[in-house]
This record gives sequence, C-alpha cells and structure tokens, in this order.
Amino acid sequence: AGTMAAAGNVFLRARGRTLTAFRPDAEYQWKGPFYFIQGADPQFGLMKSWTHGDTNNGDDEWGEEIKLAEQAVQAINKLNPKPKFFVLCGDLVHGMPGSRWKKNQEQDLKDVLKNTDQDIPLVFVSGNHDIGNTPTRETIDDYCKNWGDDYFSFWVGGVFFLVLNSQLYFDSSKCPELRQAQDAWLDEQLAVAANQKCKHIIVFQHIPLFLSKPDEDHDYFNLDKLVRREIMEKFHKAGIRAVFSGHYHRNAGGSYKGLEMVVSSAIGCQLGKDTHGLRVVVVTEEKVVHRYYSLTELGSHGIEKELLDMLAKQN
Repeated sequence: AGTMAAAGNVFLRARGRTLTAFRPDAEYQWKGPFYFIQGADPQFGLMKSWTHGDTNNGDDEWGEEIKLAEQAVQAINKLNPKPKFFVLCGDLVHGMPGSRWKKNQEQDLKDVLKNTDQDIPLVFVSGNHDIGNTPTRETIDDYCKNWGDDYFSFWVGGVFFLVLNSQLYFDSSKCPELRQAQDAWLDEQLAVAANQKCKHIIVFQHIPLFLSKPDEDHDYFNLDKLVRREIMEKFHKAGIRAVFSGHYHRNAGGSYKGLEMVVSSAIGCQLGKDTHGLRVVVVTEEKVVHRYYSLTELGSHGIEKELLDMLAKQN
C-alpha cells in the first residue's frame, strides 16, 4: 500500500507553496554543479486538432502524444547521472477546463508520467490549456487538486526556483484577487532569496515574457507589454538569472539586462521546424547553461560530453 500512496502523490508534490520532494534546510547550501530537465507542452490532443484545422473540438485522439511522452520519460530514466528534477512548463493536455476529453487526456498523461524514475521529482507548471485563457478560482482549484499548487518555490543545492502561474499575468479579469495574492507572495519570496544569498534564482512559467526581444509587440504567445516591463524589471532587480517557459511550440528566446528568457519547444505538437524534445539545463556556480535535445537524440546518446564535464567539476 505504501507504494500506491507514493504513486498517488507523484502529482501532488507542490503543496503549501513549496515542493515536498526537497527539504529546504537540506538544500540552502551550494553543493556543486547539477542539472535538471525542462519539457513543455505534451498537450495531449493538439496534434489531431491542429492537422484537422479545428483546435476547439478535434482533440478526441492523442495516441501520437502518448508515444512522445513515453519516449521523453524513457530518455530521462536512462540518464546518468540522474537529473535533480523534471519540470513540465504547462499545457499538460489540450482540453480546456470543462471540455469533453480533458479528464481522459489527464489520466493518460498521468499513466505515462508515473513511470518516471521515482528519484526524479516531477514539477508541474500551469498553462493556458490547464486552467483556461481567462482562469477562474474554480479552474485553478481543479488544477491544484490534480497537479499541485499553481505557484510555489523550492530550493535545490543553493539555487532558488520559482514556479509562477503566468495566466494570472495574461488575464486575471475573473480572479483579480488571485493575481494580487501571487504578486504579494512573489515579493516575499524574492525578499527571502535576497536574505539567503542563493547562487541563482530561476523561474518557470508557461507563457514567455517575450519571444526574442524585450520590447516586441504583444500577441498570443507573450505577455502584454506593460505587465512584461513590470515583471522584467522586478526580475532584473532581484537578480533572477533565467526564465524558462513553453507555450510557443518552437524554440526561441532572448535577454533583458542579463536576465535570459528561454522558450522551449514542445514534447508534443510542433508549430515550427523544431523536433519533439527536452531541454537539459546545467547549473554551475557561475552560470546556467542549457541545450535542447530531440527526444531521439537524448534517448539514444544521452547528454553530450561538454555538459557532463561541467557537472563533473568539483568546486
């Protein structure tokens, strides 16, 4: 029964605004280089609806996505040394809240993800398909029951990680008080980070701040310019090193005053020329280095020597 309980909790590790897999007191100190895996947008159901040109209804099949997600889990399980965690940056499934296939899509994704090596915690980030383009208290509550908190922070080896609910920045018109709560919480967290003298602060959110330039126009794939400017400045002042996101289904990114914006393509449906893949992110004392791998490449060859050498360097 113990293992069943553990399996049930795989998806609810973000509780009380932190991640139960890591004890903060054990993780405040820098212990040398480590790495984690970032994935985004498994989005069960998008591939068929995209090819059929009906992104509202055509998501009644997702066999292709199941295979890709299985390939991602197999590739991660083979890695040696093991990553510290596997973060999925939103759009876990394609079905919007209340849509017909959402529950089935979520169950199928859970069935795949629970085969992830038990020593590799899963970190979930909420996307627009998970809680809606205009989220409500109900859609966020439902997400939290399924996948854990919609925003939280955790420490790993002297590095401070923040997971944010970017839908609250995109459109919080139906739950303004939840946006205010996240803002107040974020300010507190950044104050804590400043006191703790962490090595780096890294943020995960679904929607990118921007795709290539900090002052680019606002569209569906980035945040509104005014909101963006405010967040970028706040992140810059707090010394945040990088923001990792998905949502675009293509690789992209840029930087703002030393803050790197990293946009990773999807495990699932590609909207550009990239391959289905995952990003390997190596954290050293000085920097955060990352590379996007196709699922096939990561599964058959693992991480390249250059990155492994960075991990092997003892401080």
